[in-house]
Amino acid sequence: MSPTIDEIVVGDPPEAWAAAGFAVDPDGVCRIGSVRVRLAGRDAGKRILGWALRDLPVGALAGGQIDGLATTLGDRPASEPAAHPNGSRLIDHVVLATPDCDRTITTLESTGFRALRTRHVDTYGAPMRQTFFRAGEVIIELVGPEEPGGDGPAVFFGLAMTVADLDRTADLLGDALSRPKDAVQPGRRIATLRHRDLGVSVAIAFMTPEPT
Repeated sequence: MSPTIDEIVVGDPPEAWAAAGFAVDPDGVCRIGSVRVRLAGRDAGKRILGWALRDLPVGALAGGQIDGLATTLGDRPASEPAAHPNGSRLIDHVVLATPDCDRTITTLESTGFRALRTRHVDTYGAPMRQTFFRAGEVIIELVGPEEPGGDGPAVFFGLAMTVADLDRTADLLGDALSRPKDAVQPGRRIATLRHRDLGVSVAIAFMTPEPT
């Protein structure tokens, strides 16, 4: 059994995510699909600060981190999804960035994740590698250079949400959302939240559901 995500901790105020069309519980938690996003406030920092994972192998969490990603053990059942004004149904994928793909892949696999596939891309003239893992209903997308670019830790980069109707999401968010376009995934469209305009520190994209 692969690990699954109990919670993602973000250093944002709840009102910023509410402005982006998310329903926020009184305790500062967004229930997006089966995952809780806990909004810890700006005093805690910025961006994604860490996550809690279930079903980790015994001894996998040495030092409270996985290749530099702050990690705790999650032991709660999956959350009940909330209804979000922006139409978010679930977290489609969590994006991680690393300077050393092989090292981070090895570390993730040692904690129970299994690489599903790898995609080789050229971003602004730089060869890059994308490797995908599954964590329950969520995909983990690891991005990094083809050749190691240093010995720094892996970091959390951003989130993508699956929404019920991307055009309705665009109508709700207006200028806070980029124009929807075709996604890399065949049959899907994507739009990017202009998150800084709303006081959100995490890069967020919204995507149409996978074609049936």
